[in-house]
Amino acid sequence: MPQPRVQIRPRRRPPLHFLPLGGCGEIGMNLSLYGFGERGAEESWIAVDCGMMIRQDLPDSPLQVPNLDTLATLEITPRALIITHGHEDHIGAAAWLWPRWGCPIHATPLAAGLLRAKFAERGLATEAIRVIEPGEALEVGPFILRYLPLTHSIPESCALLVAAGDHRVLHTGDWKLDPEPLIGPPISAATFRAIAPVDLVVGDSTNAPLPGHSRSEGEVAQALEHTIARCEGRVVVSCFASNLARVLAIGRAAERCGRRVSLMGRSMERMVGVARGLGYLDDFPPLVPTSDLGYLPPEEVLVIATGSQGEPRAALHRLARGRHPAFELGSGDSVIFSAKAIPGNELLIERLKAGLRQLGVILLDEFSHPELHASGHPAQEELRTFYGWIRPRHLLPVHGEPRHQQAHRELAESLGIRAPLVPLNGDLIRLDAEGLSRVSRHPQPPCIVSQDAVGPMPGLGGAAGGARHGSLYLALSVTVTEAGGWTRIGRLMLDASQASPIDEDAFSDWLDDVLEHLRVDTLAELRLALQPKLLAWLADHLRRLPEIHLQILAVEAPSHSDL
Repeated sequence: MPQPRVQIRPRRRPPLHFLPLGGCGEIGMNLSLYGFGERGAEESWIAVDCGMMIRQDLPDSPLQVPNLDTLATLEITPRALIITHGHEDHIGAAAWLWPRWGCPIHATPLAAGLLRAKFAERGLATEAIRVIEPGEALEVGPFILRYLPLTHSIPESCALLVAAGDHRVLHTGDWKLDPEPLIGPPISAATFRAIAPVDLVVGDSTNAPLPGHSRSEGEVAQALEHTIARCEGRVVVSCFASNLARVLAIGRAAERCGRRVSLMGRSMERMVGVARGLGYLDDFPPLVPTSDLGYLPPEEVLVIATGSQGEPRAALHRLARGRHPAFELGSGDSVIFSAKAIPGNELLIERLKAGLRQLGVILLDEFSHPELHASGHPAQEELRTFYGWIRPRHLLPVHGEPRHQQAHRELAESLGIRAPLVPLNGDLIRLDAEGLSRVSRHPQPPCIVSQDAVGPMPGLGGAAGGARHGSLYLALSVTVTEAGGWTRIGRLMLDASQASPIDEDAFSDWLDDVLEHLRVDTLAELRLALQPKLLAWLADHLRRLPEIHLQILAVEAPSHSDL
């Protein structure tokens, strides 16, 4: 009698999950999470980027950061935060949200330098920020991630090749194909051909509706030099501070046209300072302090200023209102907008331009001189070329409004790439052997943060300049428990008289629970582990964070014979 044939079931392939909390259905505020494994205890998560956007439609232009309520609902805590590049819409919320996670942060040198500056402003420890060079790889739990360099409007931009189990995903970040990027090498086609095919590309949709190819930074540099050479009075060029290739092009053009260069705007000064420290602006001309500009003839002055989006706090807005203490614009001077209007900022930009026109200033912008700006994102021909290299099986269009995402989806499908979904923030999406599917949808209400609260806010350890929102003094004596955690000995010493009122009973209960679960060996490690959790709790329970002074003492627990 023949034996029945044994049927071997194929080994089940664990799914990969994708959860965007920002950057889908909108421009900016990018934050995406990847999870590997079945939902539950076996699943591991990582976060990619942590950006913000400025809500200029609200009073005082507060920040909007991703809402983390969904992560609490789904009991997700990322094991690491992975940064693709240093733009504000990719790192701007990290100093606000990272304290809730306390995980390692991996970033390339420039992005890491910018993050450290932001963390230092808030008094946050920077030890969690770890530098990885473009081209290198790292392992986080079940994930293997490789940083693949590509061109964008800031140096060291990288795509991420995310491998988990049998899944291979390319998270592009922001990119373009630029044959002359000014800073850094052009993109390597061979690098991306070598990873083909990939199961999924999570791709930049910002310019997907536009035909053709984006302009090169090299072309913009030539146009800027020709334009500045024709200007007669003072010249102010406004661009994004993070667009270092543009800043370098403006500086070179000014020097060739016999003009001295000054920087105006805090973010511009910080960006140039960090970039110079990393050797990116070695041939940038010497800088003139703004206080010395009044001693120079108008035809020798060029200012690189923040404020191209009409931001009320930026340098260009102050110039348009005549409120800068050391510099003013007048008839015959020129202002060059070397940036494109971000959707939603059009009204503020028009108000800014109206103020400049009242001063008699000559305006040159994207409408009258489109050659003075280049986008940092891929148009349709670039997408076709890139996808020809990596040959993705599936696409999730991100980084854009619905019309950008839909155009990206249609282009992908015309290339034979399956693109069944247009994700929204809060969509939990599953990739498995059957393809892409939406598991659940979690609406994302806005999370608005005051710029005053998040900007120069001191944190643990104090900061120069004194406390803006009062001080909170906390001292606790601790000892190690038999289970390996920590417990308080004696009374909690808390003085919050100079800060917002605090519920001391609720705080004490929360602190005891946190200490019990912290498995670290030394007081220094305990302080580092407690810092982000303490800041997160206070941020949730106080209207404004005070300056926090924390002292931890180790004591021996009393024995029964002592009682």
